[in-house]
Amino acid sequence: MSNKLKNALLIFARQPVPGKVKTRLSPPLFPEEAADLYGCMLGDVLAMAASLPDVEKYLFYDGGEESLEYFKGRVSGMTCIPQRGKDLGERMAEALRDVISQGKRAAVIIGTDSPDLPSALIEDAFGRLERGDLGVVVGPSEDGGYYLVGMTRLHCELFRDISWSSDKVLEETMKRASDAGIAISLLPMWRDVDTAADLERPELRDEMNSAPLTREFLLNRLQGKK
Repeated sequence: MSNKLKNALLIFARQPVPGKVKTRLSPPLFPEEAADLYGCMLGDVLAMAASLPDVEKYLFYDGGEESLEYFKGRVSGMTCIPQRGKDLGERMAEALRDVISQGKRAAVIIGTDSPDLPSALIEDAFGRLERGDLGVVVGPSEDGGYYLVGMTRLHCELFRDISWSSDKVLEETMKRASDAGIAISLLPMWRDVDTAADLERPELRDEMNSAPLTREFLLNRLQGKK
């Protein structure tokens, strides 16, 4: 991996442990099924990230040595770093601080809740940051949060006092930005997979989408219910 790469993609992820991931999907899924689905979503996101050219990739994992060993065996060409911080906002701020301090021109964070996220949206985010018009880019999700946040320099105020895991995340982030005089460029909206209703989305079963592992899991589960 070249240190000359100026753009960095940061992926926030967890080890797929039953009862620790996708808990809002149980029910209708059993905890083991929810963990299996999360593993498929994670695999789709990692494959999409690996396809991005000229971007240095980092995986920020939640957990200790066991999680590190899990991810080291499944990622290639990515630097694995443990998440640090008391809440999601602090963990994202610390991750951005780590990467931007290495001299990166732009750093973009994504999670694993959008398994069919098009790589074109990430490339769009880097393009907007590289043009230098605005220092922050956000990808809003349909549930009121965001699937992506990117910066050219760290703005810690965008991660403080946010109601994480609620439908107020984007609204509160935009308010923090406005109060601080920070202009945000908004990407097109995309979808998350967080609730039982999300499992029924026909887009996730479309053979043309970019989440083959997630699609196969959902189709097999449909077959099992017949």
